[in-house]
Amino acid sequence: MASADRPATRLATRLSFLVAGFGLACWAPLVPFAKARLAVDDAVLGLLLLSLGIGSVVAMLATGILSARYGTKPIIIAGGIGLALMLPLLVVAGTPVALALSLLAFGAALGSIDVAMNIHAVEVERAAGQPLMSGFHALFSIGGFAGSAVMTALLSLHLGPLGSALICSVLMLIAMAMTWPRLLRRTQAQEGPLFVLPHGIVLLLALLAAVTFLIEGAMLDWGALLVIGAGLVSEARGGIGYIVFSIAMTVGRLGGDAVVARIGNRATLIGGSLLAVAGLAVLLLAPSAAIAIAGFLLIGLGASNLVPVLFRGAARQTAMPTGLAVASITTAGYAGVLVGPAGIGFVAHAIGLPAAFWMLAALMCIVTLSARAVTRKI
Repeated sequence: MASADRPATRLATRLSFLVAGFGLACWAPLVPFAKARLAVDDAVLGLLLLSLGIGSVVAMLATGILSARYGTKPIIIAGGIGLALMLPLLVVAGTPVALALSLLAFGAALGSIDVAMNIHAVEVERAAGQPLMSGFHALFSIGGFAGSAVMTALLSLHLGPLGSALICSVLMLIAMAMTWPRLLRRTQAQEGPLFVLPHGIVLLLALLAAVTFLIEGAMLDWGALLVIGAGLVSEARGGIGYIVFSIAMTVGRLGGDAVVARIGNRATLIGGSLLAVAGLAVLLLAPSAAIAIAGFLLIGLGASNLVPVLFRGAARQTAMPTGLAVASITTAGYAGVLVGPAGIGFVAHAIGLPAAFWMLAALMCIVTLSARAVTRKI
């Protein structure tokens, strides 16, 4: 039987991550057009956007079940093609109900490819015998930058939302055509139960993933408000911090495999989580905009390789089938992104946004304290 680690399978894995990040990011510049087209207020738009998250989470749970029995290749292909086909429908949906259903399907495609590509990635990494997961996740970040940039550029050329979406869909379909023949045919197919509740070490991995993704969501949704509220930057420059955070995450992941190979999984979790905590402290105590930006930089670098290590743990644990474990961790991470920022809002309303961010620092310490338990067998 051919090894799961070949140049072709590595390329297919990278393209899968790239398409997932690209497809998701293509939607962001289209949101204002959807709001204007449907003439809805912010509250209704928020409910509509929730459909994407619901579709993703439901599909993630189903993907863990299906991949455990049938492998990841058909799910990755269906998810990638689904993203490409659904993107133009998001542009032409003429009623709130139509957009909600389209977002539900778009989210399902995203959730499916997200779980399946991570299962595929851990199989390729396991066969390689060396860290590869950070590099794979870096391609998701690069895809996010590319998707947002390409869609924004096309819209700036006055091609219109539908024309721009169709061009981006074609690009995704080309990438999936290149991916299709290179994917492993039967990754992690196995007999056994089709559903297992997260338990043992997988439950801890899922909790840590939720914490890590919560930090990322907080940077996106609340980071600008924090520095603006502190009087460090103007509203027009509030997004600079997240840009720096995103760049730091991408750079950290591009170099993450070499870091893990050199210092190991445990040191990566401990060092990364402590660096993120230090970054949160710098951000909260910053007397100037420059120091606050340095805080965003430290948080991005620190958090960049935590999730790849957690997925590596899912691949090597024995408490659950790998596919179901990866699905549990991915779903928990999405829950952190979707539910966490709303929870931060409630806490901020009660005790202030800075206090809420100090709580995030305390939660990140859980990653530090759990590093030994998580990496005992990886």
